[in-house]
Amino acid sequence: MEYTTIGKTDIQISKLCVGCMSFGKAGTMHDWTLDEAGTEEIVKHALSLGINFFDTANGYSGGTSEEYLGRALKKNIARDKVVIASKVYFNPGRLSAEAIHREIDGTLKRLGTDYLDLYIIHRFDYETPVEETMEALDDLVLCGKVRALGASAMYGYQFYNMQLAARDHGWAQFQAMENHYNLLYREDERELIPVCRQMGVSLMPYSPLAAGHLTRPEWNTDTLRSRTDRVAMGKYDRTEEQDMQIVRRVQELAGRYGVKMQQIALAWHWAKGVAAPIIGATKASHFDDAADALAVKLTAEDIAYLEEPYLPHRIVGAIDHNPADGVMLLDEKK
Repeated sequence: MEYTTIGKTDIQISKLCVGCMSFGKAGTMHDWTLDEAGTEEIVKHALSLGINFFDTANGYSGGTSEEYLGRALKKNIARDKVVIASKVYFNPGRLSAEAIHREIDGTLKRLGTDYLDLYIIHRFDYETPVEETMEALDDLVLCGKVRALGASAMYGYQFYNMQLAARDHGWAQFQAMENHYNLLYREDERELIPVCRQMGVSLMPYSPLAAGHLTRPEWNTDTLRSRTDRVAMGKYDRTEEQDMQIVRRVQELAGRYGVKMQQIALAWHWAKGVAAPIIGATKASHFDDAADALAVKLTAEDIAYLEEPYLPHRIVGAIDHNPADGVMLLDEKK
């Protein structure tokens, strides 16, 4: 395993992150999530590969993702040897100060820990002043409940304004960005990613394999997840025809290198300067493949070849706000 650090902190993370949306009581969010025993099996295997970075959220499977992850880690590794991230937003009060202080306590209790290494705002909150959110997050750092802060899918100007508010008031700034980014969706290259690089913020993108579309030559497979994951359908099915051109190039390059398609797709992330793509998996073997991808080194010509067919996509991830009626429109929740 290879390691890096989060932003400007000294928090050392593996260059792969375990995405814990796959853990939790089935039916509370998705039908295909792993039960507690399955969660522990995946966690143990990830740890055996040297992966020390785990990302969950207060809203995943009604909080059971945090519960299952916390118990699995406690059984298998010392707390100071692992990096735990969780998120806040899809809860009453969104990112108000009251909600943030309430939700962190619930998250810590479910995880069975006294602190989080990384606390991430899951989206941008149009209803709460930026200063209120950033001051509340800073309070968590000052009192020791959180070591570092992160943000997730939003527009570049929103992230910039939040960072500016923190800087101007002397509050803790974001050190990581968990955004939607892969070979089939690169819209954040326009603004959000350049802002992150300018500010020394690490990228830990979700959906690095585009819900599995970058792992196989055909678009659909007959699995429980592919049949029931409406989130993934909403993110990718609209652009199947144009995106299959990229999928075919991933397949071709994988054949040339003698590796699996997912290893090409992940190698592209590291070649683009990503710190730790988030792998959401329900099989231990998926992490073996991901870890082996670290040995794949793409050339500049490879990267250009993979990227060349890309066409602009609609924004998927960041939340839009309708000022006429105050309604927030959510494309997907990861």
